[in-house]
Amino acid sequence: MHLNHDHDAPVAPEISFDAFLAVDIRIGTILSAEPLPGARKPAYKLLIDFGAGVGTKKSSAQITENYALDALAGRQVAAVVNFPPRQIGKFMSEVLTLGFADAAGAVTLFAPDKPVPNGSRLF
Repeated sequence: MHLNHDHDAPVAPEISFDAFLAVDIRIGTILSAEPLPGARKPAYKLLIDFGAGVGTKKSSAQITENYALDALAGRQVAAVVNFPPRQIGKFMSEVLTLGFADAAGAVTLFAPDKPVPNGSRLF
């Protein structure tokens, strides 16, 4: 999957509301973060708790430029939880952690501005 970090990218084609609802975006709390050896671009492997409905999932995240490992545990993040797992080197990423590119193109995590229960779904 190619992610476009171009700030001037055109708006994506129009979709139906049902198509939007098919993408299950949830909030989870990072339990742990470690370096991800063997990734083409520097990345961390995250263990994220999405609550009882979704459970605990693993994610590869290219967030090394803006986040130190020791600053990630306890932080809430948003992720797509209903994509099929994706092999990243020897690591199986189970969810897509969401973020936006900053002015330099480095990923900034997407999260609520106040704590919400793990597993809360974006609507």
